[in-house]
Amino acid sequence: MSQTETGAQNKKLTRTDLFSMAIGQIIGVGIMTMTGIAIGFTGRSVNLAYLLAGVLTIVSAIPQIYIGGTANFPGGQYSQIAVLAGQKLAGIYTFVNLAMSLAISMYTLSFADYFLALVPGVNVKLLSFIVLTALFGMHLFGIKQAARLQNILCVVLAVAIGAYVAFGIGHIQPDYMDPDQFMTGGITGFLLASVYLNFACGGATYVVNYSSQAKNPTKDIPFVIIVSTGAIVVLYAVMSTIAAGVLPVSEVANQPLSVSAAVFMPGPVHTFFVVGGAIFALLTTLNFSIGMMTYPALRACKDGWLPKGLATCNKKFGTPHWILLAFYLIGLVPILVGLDLTTVANSTVILTTAIRGVIAYAALRLPKIMPELWGQSKFHVSDKALKVVCGLTLVITVISIVLLLVSTAPVQILGNCCILALAVVLAFARNRHVKLEANYTAK
Repeated sequence: MSQTETGAQNKKLTRTDLFSMAIGQIIGVGIMTMTGIAIGFTGRSVNLAYLLAGVLTIVSAIPQIYIGGTANFPGGQYSQIAVLAGQKLAGIYTFVNLAMSLAISMYTLSFADYFLALVPGVNVKLLSFIVLTALFGMHLFGIKQAARLQNILCVVLAVAIGAYVAFGIGHIQPDYMDPDQFMTGGITGFLLASVYLNFACGGATYVVNYSSQAKNPTKDIPFVIIVSTGAIVVLYAVMSTIAAGVLPVSEVANQPLSVSAAVFMPGPVHTFFVVGGAIFALLTTLNFSIGMMTYPALRACKDGWLPKGLATCNKKFGTPHWILLAFYLIGLVPILVGLDLTTVANSTVILTTAIRGVIAYAALRLPKIMPELWGQSKFHVSDKALKVVCGLTLVITVISIVLLLVSTAPVQILGNCCILALAVVLAFARNRHVKLEANYTAK
């Protein structure tokens, strides 16, 4: 396999680049809305709920770290599943990954909606087209360009979040620990809030899909997953303390962060927080998602799940231009025809959560499939410890799915079922045409 095919010529992402990518993925507009919902569950103990959510997130990420620290899988989660969990599961993942690309349009349209609130009269379709085209164009010229953009966007995000903390920390009410405001939902509400916030804290594990573009994937990716998740969880805990503490719980429960921000932020700063926080969070997530879906799809093309011609890479930049074009069109067509993609995009949420369970199952097979590399891994643990950690991840995954089933609209649950059924049918139909390669290296 040539260097261009494997992307070896384009391994340009440093640990700092990967860190920015992960931060941009974790920080989404969810923090703006999910914190208020969690306050509704548990009141001012939301900060402790965030910390517990962070622990759950990191525990769930450990199987991914075991795999990523043992070998480099250029196809990211696709290659990990293919090598460790089996061909058919890899096929199902491939077609679910395609369905996830619909979220590209949702992020773009949400960006345009926020911008429209700032600049009334803007043509939403035209703006969405420009943003989507610009970001995909950036990826055509190499992943390093996308990483530089991510670094800039993360700086703006940091300033917006920093402003929220700096202006708000002094306005926390002295009665913060009042029993009527703290643990309002009891232990059940607290645990529900923690499991719910697990979604706001996750996202860093997807940086593994950039493995083929990383300089030191087996060292940098596990580090980035742990550090970025830990850092953002602590930041979220501080932000949630402010969100729950500047007003009575009844006034901020189930409300976005902008409600609490309006109490202590001057008008222009408040506008910057809402715009710089929400809009730039969308852009960082969108920028990350393009690459997150592209590299697993590239490997799936080469194995035969998708047309192999799509895997052709640009000789100069080493980028899979046909795959990028395919995802671009998937994201563009719904924008042009005016579809409401919120329901469609949310119809993959349960499935993407289930992928954590598949990764945990894959990690359990490390001693059997890759005994030598696993034995040499700096993350190596005993078989008993491996089973305990992966078992905990499976339990957390099941609880998360149950929570989603309870809180998700029936039409979205049906969407998840339909996408899963279609993915299974396509995977079994294509299975005999697929020839998997052992797509991993020691470093």
